[in-house]
Amino acid sequence: MQFALRAGILVLVLAASLPRVAGAQESVLGNGVEGLLEWARERNPEYATMRLEAEAAAERIVPAGALPDPKLRTELMDITKGGAQNATLSPSRVGNTRYTLMQDVPWFGKRDLKREIATLEAEAAKGRSLGTWTELAARIKTAYAQLYYVFGNERLTREILDLMARLEGVAQVRYAGGLAAQQDVVRAQVEQTDLRNELIALENERRGLLARMNALLSRPATAALAEPRMLRTLPAPVRLDFAALEERVRARNPFLFTEESRIKAAEKSRELTYKNRYPDFTFGLTPNQIQNSVKQWDLMVELNIPLQQASRRSQERESEAMLAAARARKEATANQVLSELSENLAGIEAAQRTQTLVETSLLPQADLTFQAALPGYETGKVDFATLIDALRQIRQAKQNLIKAQAEGQARLGDIERLLGEDL
Repeated sequence: MQFALRAGILVLVLAASLPRVAGAQESVLGNGVEGLLEWARERNPEYATMRLEAEAAAERIVPAGALPDPKLRTELMDITKGGAQNATLSPSRVGNTRYTLMQDVPWFGKRDLKREIATLEAEAAKGRSLGTWTELAARIKTAYAQLYYVFGNERLTREILDLMARLEGVAQVRYAGGLAAQQDVVRAQVEQTDLRNELIALENERRGLLARMNALLSRPATAALAEPRMLRTLPAPVRLDFAALEERVRARNPFLFTEESRIKAAEKSRELTYKNRYPDFTFGLTPNQIQNSVKQWDLMVELNIPLQQASRRSQERESEAMLAAARARKEATANQVLSELSENLAGIEAAQRTQTLVETSLLPQADLTFQAALPGYETGKVDFATLIDALRQIRQAKQNLIKAQAEGQARLGDIERLLGEDL
């Protein structure tokens, strides 16, 4: 009977393995992170707002380079004909009528510069939209990894709690037979109480994480989500080379792309500011109507005189300062992004090494320790405290494995956020 009980306990311990990376197709929202990302891409209001703002910015390109609307002026001259008649608004009865059609024309190249500035601002808005998505995707990936850890830890705790109840039964049998002290039974009960307290904390943490995930997905806080089961495969170490990823980050990071667009827009704005030293024109064509026929045509050219040089020099210095600020902002962003890349690469490497160490060394050693401690306790060669410590080692090893897997997924999400694309 004792052999059967011991075999059952060992089978339970060895079967309490963690869920591995699955390749099955996701069928319920929450099983895998890909389905969550697809849902958020279609429904998250923050991302939808930035995407619509980018579309609005793109629609400003054509108006930016267009000529201003022409103006039509009508002048009724001598509406009383020198006092010979009452005032009238009829063009055929006044002294003459002037119709002036005017068109404002900026200095050469200004329209092209305005169009280019609007194009660059639209690209910057597109970069901000992409940056919003990468940030949102990273938050979803991190929340998914945290949920995976909490669900796995909760499942593991329940399994250890069940096993501890079985060990309590063993201790009670030995105590009834006078082979063990009552303290062993009490110790097993205390351990179970501690595990139940941990389950309460884990349940509370799980609810908070589910509410946070639903908020990212724009769903009700209490909407159901499936238990995370599938993890993405981490990239091979050769694909996590800093130099190669640095090049990709500089080329594809949405925030650096946005800052580069701002620099180019600031350069064009500076060039446009310097062109304000030259006048803009207004051309006019005026047919003069006398009674019922047009008897005379006039041409008009008007230009503004750029006399306010102090004001223009101030605007030029402003444009230079804005350009310098844009360049400094890009440099600061690049330093921050590359620093985060280095940090996350170190983190994912540590997570992979920890996972390998636990799977190949710590967990097998903990299993062997428990397998040796259980028959030793039954024969009186090992005390109950040693058996509990062996069980704790198994739990700690499995917790470390879940934590390393979740940490690797979170770090991968952050690296992909910096890259602006999936690895």
